[in-house]
Amino acid sequence: MAEDKKRDDYEAESSHLMRETKEFDTSSPVKAPHVPMSYTSSPIFAILSYCGSSILMTVTNKFVLSGLGFNLNFFLLCVQSIVCVVAIQTCKSLGIINYRDFSTDEAKKWFPISILLIGMIYTSTKALQFLSIPVYTIFKNLTIILIAYGEVLWFGGSVSGMALFSFGLMVFSSVIAAWADIQHALTNYGHSNREASDRISTLNAGYIWMLVNCLCSAAYVLGMRKRIKLTNFKDYDTMFYNNLLSIPVLIACSAFVEDWSASNLNRNFPPDERNRLILAMIFSGLSSVFISYTSAWCVRVATSTTYSMVGALNKLPIAISGLVFFDAPVTFPSVSAIAVGFVSGLVYAFAKIKESSKPKTILPTTTQGISASSQSIRDGLKS
Repeated sequence: MAEDKKRDDYEAESSHLMRETKEFDTSSPVKAPHVPMSYTSSPIFAILSYCGSSILMTVTNKFVLSGLGFNLNFFLLCVQSIVCVVAIQTCKSLGIINYRDFSTDEAKKWFPISILLIGMIYTSTKALQFLSIPVYTIFKNLTIILIAYGEVLWFGGSVSGMALFSFGLMVFSSVIAAWADIQHALTNYGHSNREASDRISTLNAGYIWMLVNCLCSAAYVLGMRKRIKLTNFKDYDTMFYNNLLSIPVLIACSAFVEDWSASNLNRNFPPDERNRLILAMIFSGLSSVFISYTSAWCVRVATSTTYSMVGALNKLPIAISGLVFFDAPVTFPSVSAIAVGFVSGLVYAFAKIKESSKPKTILPTTTQGISASSQSIRDGLKS
């Protein structure tokens, strides 16, 4: 990779500099010049970049979906997939990244996972369209519970007491968030029964989409975990096939399901907002590439413990971004829900760290497989 080559060049140059200095004066010890650490090997830069790209994508999607009457969700996802494929193919051509070339056999094996991905991201956009970013982020924690118990059923995993306690906090934070939303709707629109009823109906639709999204997300993560053993895909292989195989399905869904009349296009892309919306859609596609790259960057330069904690801590700035950039209600219950959800993520991360630090006693003749629960910290917190 480019970073490895730069590191090798730096080490060779440093060794050459030290050799020349010693030849000049061998009577006194010479210290190597202090060179500041490159930002590419700094965990701080990696963590900040990962958090920033996550916030950027969530806020950008919310900006597009919060338009009045936006209903071209499949088209939005199609644009994001096309942008992602073009971006990573360009990076491959430039030698920045590398992944496998397209194979029909591998595509057939991976296609069911791409269908699950479409279900996950489509329901995600629908939930984000009806709910505020803080509520969406809090309810997203419930996916972790479904993944954990899915592992127990299909991979022989286990749930510790501390993890169970974190699940309780996640459910509690979701209840607080829903109650805060409903109370805010009744308080602000209580003078009009019709407006209050419409607002609560919108929230209920968001909660239903959020429930379906949690189920789809868990199915995608668990299905991918099983399927990836057949293909032995790496991160960029997964990104390439997921987005490439999704494009024809999304085009078909958009063409047959969504309204492409001139009046609906004008409603989705008002003339005064059209350019900004199109740029935001393209930018959100690039953000998915940034997230994948910065996630791999975090894994490379930080410890697994640090990476797991980042996954838990990352939900707090995402939730706060909804309060800053959008009109999400800032009330004591809503802030309390964010705080409880944040603590639940920390407790869950500590539970997984504690579980992974336990010594595993196995017979010397047996082959140690991948623990079903050891991967949930990465997939659960990123989902």
